[in-house]
Amino acid sequence: MTQTYTIKIHNRHTNQHHTLQVPDDRYILHNCESQGVDLPFSCRNGACTTCAVRILSGEIYQPEAMGLSPDLQKQGYALLCVSYARSDLEVETQDEDEVYELQFGRYFGKGKVEIGLPLEDD
Repeated sequence: MTQTYTIKIHNRHTNQHHTLQVPDDRYILHNCESQGVDLPFSCRNGACTTCAVRILSGEIYQPEAMGLSPDLQKQGYALLCVSYARSDLEVETQDEDEVYELQFGRYFGKGKVEIGLPLEDD
């Protein structure tokens, strides 16, 4: 039997707050869209971090979240495009670059890559 949960979402990009009812057998992002709530997304298959949120309270099940390391999942991050609610939730959207830096920043020995800088001549 399907259970429905209340989800409170703070969209940091637009500073909007949404409260929705989401069944436990539907992806959260898809259900939000069907209720007229626009949230950030890109790939829709759990491979990027555009739809990443930080879980403030509640529980999410996200077995297909390939784009989010198990360590970040343990720290309370989730990808709404492939997440199912397992309780009432409160989440807030994250900046994709921040999540990407948390996940992969340690692999870049020289820090963040600067875009748009001219190349120096040798």
